[in-house]
Amino acid sequence: MKRRKIEIYDTTLRDGNQGEGVNLSLADKLDITVALDDMGIDYAEGGWPGSNPKDDEYFERVKELNLATIKISAFGSTHRADVDPPADNFLQKLIAARTDITCIFGKTWDLHVEQALRITPQRNIEMISGSISYLVEQTEKPVFYDAEHFFDGYVSNPAYAIETLVAAVEAGAARVILCDTNGGIMPHQVAEAIRQVRKEIPDIQLGIHVHNDGGLAVANTLRAIEEGVVQVHGTINGIGERCGNVDLTAILANVELKLDHQCIPEGKLTQLTNLSRKVWEYIGQEGPMGQPFVGTSAFAHKGGVHVSAVQRNPATYEHVDPSVVGNARKILISELAGSSNLRAKLANRYPALESSDKVRSILEEIQDKEHAGYAFEKADGSFDLIVRKHLGEYRTRFEPLYYRIYSPSNEEHSDSDGLIEASVKVNVDNDILLCAAEGNGPIDALNKALLKALLPKFPELKDLHLTDYSVKVINSTQETAAKVRVNIEHKFQGESFGTVGVNVDIIKASWNALIEAYEHVLLQHQDFMAELP
Repeated sequence: MKRRKIEIYDTTLRDGNQGEGVNLSLADKLDITVALDDMGIDYAEGGWPGSNPKDDEYFERVKELNLATIKISAFGSTHRADVDPPADNFLQKLIAARTDITCIFGKTWDLHVEQALRITPQRNIEMISGSISYLVEQTEKPVFYDAEHFFDGYVSNPAYAIETLVAAVEAGAARVILCDTNGGIMPHQVAEAIRQVRKEIPDIQLGIHVHNDGGLAVANTLRAIEEGVVQVHGTINGIGERCGNVDLTAILANVELKLDHQCIPEGKLTQLTNLSRKVWEYIGQEGPMGQPFVGTSAFAHKGGVHVSAVQRNPATYEHVDPSVVGNARKILISELAGSSNLRAKLANRYPALESSDKVRSILEEIQDKEHAGYAFEKADGSFDLIVRKHLGEYRTRFEPLYYRIYSPSNEEHSDSDGLIEASVKVNVDNDILLCAAEGNGPIDALNKALLKALLPKFPELKDLHLTDYSVKVINSTQETAAKVRVNIEHKFQGESFGTVGVNVDIIKASWNALIEAYEHVLLQHQDFMAELP
């Protein structure tokens, strides 16, 4: 297949913002615009002028950005049925936005013409033609036309659906985008419709805009590209209304790596994972771990047989090199792991493990602990302590003696505002230290008290910060006697790590996970100091 340029038209700022739980601020939208520009995306649809103050301000503020190549688009609709184009307020807002291009949608499905707009088919054609020609004349910039519900319209009334496209092309539309607005079309239907459109209108420049309600958005988009479309509309991470839009991260990777067409400038694909995670951060959501190409588990290997094969040849279980999309291979340790997992994960940190007969004993302890409710996939710190103990490289830097939790808010006339008090006693080189602290909840209080006790002896702990805390009931059938698994995440000198604790007592499980976090950091720092010249 001949390599060709596929234009990428990003609708994250409008379509993506329509997703449940998504509410991008003006600052977010401007920052994402810069990120898209850095990625080499061709177009960014900023919003709908006149629909809300935020979008109106966006089109003013975006002009202040020092964008390299991306073109900004304003979105709207054909004019209302009861007025001509010059009298339509939203068309005037599109003109006033003064963007690089304008994109409007119109009705293609006769069902919508008759029941949503409640106008004649001919009047709908006039609205499409009149709106596009008016915008082309007034803006003197390219106008794109979104043929809303095209594929459903084609199934219902092929002749009329194509007639609406002819009207758009003859009115001057630079691109005609075929939309699967309901997201239920099948790939073979996409191909059949596009072939007929190109046969009826040979000079048409087509785009594709599909939703993911049938789980086929990526497949339908790739099929459309194979059938000759030149432009793809979608959102980063596929965010959007209902089941979302097509995920542009999957499109960029597949088109560049599998179809061998060009979407973005050479070398930019390595930024893909970073862009994906940045957008997830802006919308305040955790992306799916298994999101293709860019997810945290996209190249994670757990089965011992798989890891062994990947160590010999990554192509055995990886369809692309993770580095080409800015991601990385991850070796997971669990009861399913084999010795190859352990050696692969620890090859750099503990090279002696390669030929050590202790590999099996480490794995057996991991399996025993996971059977008891532990999980080490997110607990590298706890896993590291197990390895150190088996290799004889573990030395306790402090001895935890006891902890106590006290809730003054339960006392009458308390003015503690719900704060919890904790006291801890530790032994450091036969020096008994007792400290207390207040916190927002028992774990926060315990963490602060422990830090307060140890910081004078270990000043490096000033860089240790608790960043996440989660609890999961393990054996819920035992009700109040059930065990809980506590995962705690810390950040130390810019690096994140996790520890895990399991107990029927949630405070005890949390205390154990906290202790392991401090032990892990102190041993890591000890190693670092020993390596200094």
